[in-house]
Amino acid sequence: MGEGIRGVGTVMLCLVVLLLLQQPEVGSAAIHTVGDDLGWTFNVSSWPNGKTFQAGDVLAFNYTPLVHNVVVVDKVGYNWCLINPRGATVHRSGKDEIKLLKGMNYLICSLPGHCQMGMKLSISAD
Repeated sequence: MGEGIRGVGTVMLCLVVLLLLQQPEVGSAAIHTVGDDLGWTFNVSSWPNGKTFQAGDVLAFNYTPLVHNVVVVDKVGYNWCLINPRGATVHRSGKDEIKLLKGMNYLICSLPGHCQMGMKLSISAD
């Protein structure tokens, strides 16, 4: 009788494992620290080169809040370094985490002159 119960338990365990294997990965988004050890700073616009990003990945921005910010902008805001783009989200904590959307993502520092000095990112997420 013990053998029958053990056999049912083994079958149930196998079914659970099979169901888990069929589930999409949860919580598998990567966290990318912008600028690596240097953080969010000048001349960081080439930082994404050679990296792969997926929708749902998180960009971690580390910076001094009184000196910089992070603004999610559209392509026009990125290309023209608009310091006050309409409807843009401004982050000022110094430890901002921004989730990438599918397609192009544009981010700048909107303090005067900072975007022009390379504090801007254009990232494609699949």
